[in-house]
Amino acid sequence: MKKLPLLLVSLAIVAGVAASLGGCSSTIENRDPSGEPFPSVEATSLAGETVEIPEDFAGAPVLLLVGYVQDTQFDIDRWLYGAIDAELEVALREVPAARGAAASLAKGFIDSGMQRGIPRDEWGAVTTTYGDAAEAIGQFTGTERPRNARVLLLDSNGIVRWFYDQGYSAMKLKGLEAALEDVSAPDTAPASSAPESDAE
Repeated sequence: MKKLPLLLVSLAIVAGVAASLGGCSSTIENRDPSGEPFPSVEATSLAGETVEIPEDFAGAPVLLLVGYVQDTQFDIDRWLYGAIDAELEVALREVPAARGAAASLAKGFIDSGMQRGIPRDEWGAVTTTYGDAAEAIGQFTGTERPRNARVLLLDSNGIVRWFYDQGYSAMKLKGLEAALEDVSAPDTAPASSAPESDAE
């Protein structure tokens, strides 16, 4: 069976700028949101399209790679290469979450910097968040050790079915594969499994 390609894209938040902006908001204690619905947030792709997360991905799984600072790119790249090597069949989006008022004010500058580092045909795979949306994501996952990507597998209803924030691990990638198979499996219960009527 032909595998769906993953879009290999770069976070590419402008060096120095992202690092300084990342320090504008207080650190939030890390937490595991597995089993919880991803917060409803509005993002904007680098192609200029408004994206509602998780609503716009309803009906199929989606893998989100969230980054809070420019240095997260190293970890995100490893997850991307691992996912491509494993031929995961899943929609994938990078979600830069730039928290703080200063980041919101510099949104245009940051986005244009990312656009310069990413091929135009891949802009749709990067959905940036600022202000309240970025803050909601930060509260959802925590922001300690910000160089680590937050890797979230959402099911067709926007529920987090797999989460990891400790840095890329080949063994954890196996766990992601298993979780993806789980959430992608069709309902195979036979129609005849319904209880029979007691009517004579």
